[in-house]
Amino acid sequence: MATTCDSATTFLEGAKPHLQKNQTKPTRGSIYPSKQPLLARDSYSYPDMDAAATPSSSVSSSSSSSSAASVAGRSSTFSLDSAATATPSSSPPRPHRASDVAWAPIRAAAAPIGPRDFTLVRRVGAGDIGTVYLCHLEGEGERGSSPSSYEYAMKVVDRRALAKKGKLGRAAAEKRVLRRLDHPFLPTMFADFDAGQDYSCIVMEFCPGGDLHSLRHRMPGRRFPVASARFYAAEVLLALEYLHMMGIVYRDLKPENVLIRADGHIMLTDFDLSLESTSLPALEEAMNTAEEDDAVTPTCMPEVQLFRLRRWRRRAAPRPRPRFVAEPVDARSSSFVGTHEYVAPEVARGAGHGAAVDWWAYGVFLYELLYGRTPFVGATNEATLRNIVRRPLEFSSASPHVDAAARDLISRLLDKNPRARLGSRRGAADVKSHAFFKGLNFALLRSSAPPVVPTPAPTAVRQLSKAADVPQLFDLF
Repeated sequence: MATTCDSATTFLEGAKPHLQKNQTKPTRGSIYPSKQPLLARDSYSYPDMDAAATPSSSVSSSSSSSSAASVAGRSSTFSLDSAATATPSSSPPRPHRASDVAWAPIRAAAAPIGPRDFTLVRRVGAGDIGTVYLCHLEGEGERGSSPSSYEYAMKVVDRRALAKKGKLGRAAAEKRVLRRLDHPFLPTMFADFDAGQDYSCIVMEFCPGGDLHSLRHRMPGRRFPVASARFYAAEVLLALEYLHMMGIVYRDLKPENVLIRADGHIMLTDFDLSLESTSLPALEEAMNTAEEDDAVTPTCMPEVQLFRLRRWRRRAAPRPRPRFVAEPVDARSSSFVGTHEYVAPEVARGAGHGAAVDWWAYGVFLYELLYGRTPFVGATNEATLRNIVRRPLEFSSASPHVDAAARDLISRLLDKNPRARLGSRRGAADVKSHAFFKGLNFALLRSSAPPVVPTPAPTAVRQLSKAADVPQLFDLF
């Protein structure tokens, strides 16, 4: 099948002021420069065969540069719906992010919010389907007044450019997903509106800490300690659990898409490759091992005494808590989407796939955090795909800091058989119960201290005046 190539970069991440516009970065497989640890990955795409998609042209992308951190090109196709031409609106604050102070200027702004209410400060990323700018809302909702001190990220989609590429459906799919999200480790969409007939805009929270891929390259040995990797992996796991509960197969997990908020916690981003499906969340009763053991234990006691003993043991033994299980039940696709180093074997073989591809990618993600590289990377993209399908998993002896529990979790996630892969049956419930996360309280994770908290940018960098290289797209509106 023929493929085409476009450029893509990370969005919603902090830009370093000393990086020049359109500065290129080496791709995977290159020698990493010591002072420029921002890398990109290449990716393929074949025509999307998702059940929910209507016939459309295939799309693909390869890596390019951004002013903050790089991200590989990704592609898929979705049918276009009414979300692509949404009317101006402001999303209501939802429970998990309702206390965010960035809501105050949004609530105070004169309704409806539009493009003239924002001041674009600088460009922070250019992706495959849009460009993202750091922006500020005009103070007190009055146009012409001084901008507020709160930072937002505005993703601007040029409908004319996407229509030529046949990618309008991807932008519509991403907006549909963002409108549904309400989770501490997923984006908050403050507003979405149109700018004339050509531009569609989404206002989200801005993450000044860059992405996890860039952060890893600033670590000693370019890998995280086990405790840090466990923290980030746990937050990503909760985000995946929520997405699967909503019937969304993410299909684009990698460190480049895990952004660092100002408080050091993560935000999973970039949903244009997500596969929308349905799920049946349920509480699954766990077996009481004390009752099971008692039922088969031989005894010589009279029946009455045995009955009383069993009743006493049932009352004394703590009952296991039911497990929350939520996996997409009918998610199936035959498309080839994602980044080479992260695609699952069933995707590399061109076979149909479901939600299990996210658990494979999660295993590769954890491996890269701990070992500083992905497990099946080859000299070329084709070699990487062959390694994913054929080569057995190996752990480097040069990383003795990785404990047995971490290696066991990675091994079970990187099972080439999707039906036997950890997470394929009970999703995040199986992964959370693994020994690697023993002693970790997932319910209190959002209140825990992160391994790294980004340093606030200097005042000169956070100036509110418009940057010279920001095209004033909205001056006509």
